[in-house]
Amino acid sequence: MFDSKRGYDPASPASIENYAIELEGKTFLEVLNKNGITDSSVISSYANKLRKGGLGNLLEEVYFGYEANSNQEADFKEAGVELKTTPYEVTQKGELRAGERLVLTMISYDGPIEDDFYQSHAWQKMRLILLIYYWRNKQLENNLLYPINYVKLFTPPETDLAIIKRDYSYIVDMIQKGRAHELSEGDTMYLGACTKGTNAEKSTVPQFYGDRTPARKRAFCFKNSYMTYVLNHYIVGKKKHNAILDDASKLKEQSFEDILQDIVNKYVGKSDKELCELFGREYNNNKAQWNDLAWRILGIRGEHAEEFEKANIRVKTIRVEENNKIVENMSFPPFQFMDLVKEEYDESTLHDYFDETRLFFFVWKRDGDVYRVKGCLLWNMPYHDLEVTVRKEWEQYKHIIKYGVLFKKCVDSKGNTSFQNNLPNKSETEIIHVRPHAQKAAYRFANGEEYGNVERDANMLPNGEYMTTQSFWINNSYVLKQLKNILENG
Repeated sequence: MFDSKRGYDPASPASIENYAIELEGKTFLEVLNKNGITDSSVISSYANKLRKGGLGNLLEEVYFGYEANSNQEADFKEAGVELKTTPYEVTQKGELRAGERLVLTMISYDGPIEDDFYQSHAWQKMRLILLIYYWRNKQLENNLLYPINYVKLFTPPETDLAIIKRDYSYIVDMIQKGRAHELSEGDTMYLGACTKGTNAEKSTVPQFYGDRTPARKRAFCFKNSYMTYVLNHYIVGKKKHNAILDDASKLKEQSFEDILQDIVNKYVGKSDKELCELFGREYNNNKAQWNDLAWRILGIRGEHAEEFEKANIRVKTIRVEENNKIVENMSFPPFQFMDLVKEEYDESTLHDYFDETRLFFFVWKRDGDVYRVKGCLLWNMPYHDLEVTVRKEWEQYKHIIKYGVLFKKCVDSKGNTSFQNNLPNKSETEIIHVRPHAQKAAYRFANGEEYGNVERDANMLPNGEYMTTQSFWINNSYVLKQLKNILENG
């Protein structure tokens, strides 16, 4: 029944959506003003950037007229509609991306977890979502000035639900095995189990299952990558990318990983030259060639697959030489020293990448003057490697960078100057190492000495000196270990 006081029928999804669409083009401050909210303390409360979910609370309480809560049932109970207010950002290229993952509901460690997806709280929260996207324009100091630009009712389409259900089953299985502490977002495709709490220590509680090993509190969520895809292709209407799966019913019988392997296995043993001829592509023997062939084998042109975009899967083509060695290490974007020393590992850029990203290794093996398809692996970093080994190595680099990188000046017989430092070499680490990520070496020291193009190729250390910009790399020896089964059995 239409509620004249509220302006919509709380039992009608269509009525709720139509009322919500009136928000498009308005700022949060305009919503407050048009609803007669003038109390400065109330306005300041909603404007507080430290208030988690403050803008969502504003719409719930001021615009829709109900009290914000953390109940398990949908926000609009009679209509079965869940309200989610979520930010998006605009990249330097003008592209839209979700500002964060979309948290659906907490995972309880107080009792049994629901096996049946359609009986779960997670399904109740996602079956019909009123998505309200606002532009988090970081140039604006007052978040009440953020504009609300997109409003739409959303239910994951059947093709996505097939993968989401498999994600749910995986998470439930891990929890029931008492292994909730080993979960990461990289384990699954679209539905993740994200950590909740301000830090690891405060948000760790005993599990319900197994030997009650303490685990981080987690919530079911739609991954940031999935929400970016939803925004661009389901809400804004941008043209969709090609999909690897042409029939979602295949997921009833096989996992997405198994389907990928079946596709690639049809080409195992074929050489790059044969595949270039098969796909009508020039054989030019440059690095892009093996990437392009991998995508063509998956049936994708343009290096953008719908499923990979949604799941934050990055394709990495790896060429293994005849001596079973990988020449190249795997690099990541460069970092600023001053940013690194301010991070804590659990919330660090590197940890987030490995925790949230899956890598699709497409493996080639040299055979004389060609490389042949060897196999593939959908991979994310194992729990112990990420939480123990990489943590230790990252902390070691952070400590040295924070408290003093030591340099040794070296001059060769030709008079060329170089500098050695005390950061651990690749041979001293198991999984990650730091190496230069710049056009050329550059330094500026406290004594005034300067080498190279400091403005272009270096950044500042905590002690005020400048050093060649660096990035993290995965050791090629570690990557090779992950490919052991492919190389032995492929």
